[in-house]
Amino acid sequence: MRLILAAAFALLAACTGKPSFDDPSLSDRKLNLEEFFDGELVAYGQFQDILGTVRRSFVVNIAGDWDGERLRLVEDFVYEDGSTEQRIWTLTKTGPDSWVGTAPGVIGQATGEEQGDRFNWKYEIDLPVPSATGETETLRVTFDDWMWLLADDRLLNLAYVKRYGLDIGTVTISFEKL
Repeated sequence: MRLILAAAFALLAACTGKPSFDDPSLSDRKLNLEEFFDGELVAYGQFQDILGTVRRSFVVNIAGDWDGERLRLVEDFVYEDGSTEQRIWTLTKTGPDSWVGTAPGVIGQATGEEQGDRFNWKYEIDLPVPSATGETETLRVTFDDWMWLLADDRLLNLAYVKRYGLDIGTVTISFEKL
């Protein structure tokens, strides 16, 4: 019975709507990724599983550096259980509104596109996660991140997370420039 319910939830989740550049823009703001992430930021976030249960929360201190060609982001995560993680992204602008990027654990390159007040960032990553035994295991997942510039100093990020092509949860993050 549980297997049938899990399959039904997975099918329902796959049918839910996700953001698209075809959606109308809700503001006349223009997101400039290299300007927004250049400098010091703090972000607050959480991961919710497919049933809506919050499984992890975190704070991220970010040091961004735009040198005119590449954007480097040093992200220092602190999770609710006190564990820490650092991820260092290197992003390169490949066109007026397009980006590629790499970070340890990312499979190949991440790709991104800006449009108006939005940015869509997609990648596959081997993500370290705590197991039920307290050990850390690695899960290969894909992220479909959607970011919206809410104000000059605030960005909202919803990331849809999949494993084996099935939705497993959502990460919600609020970025603030310091």
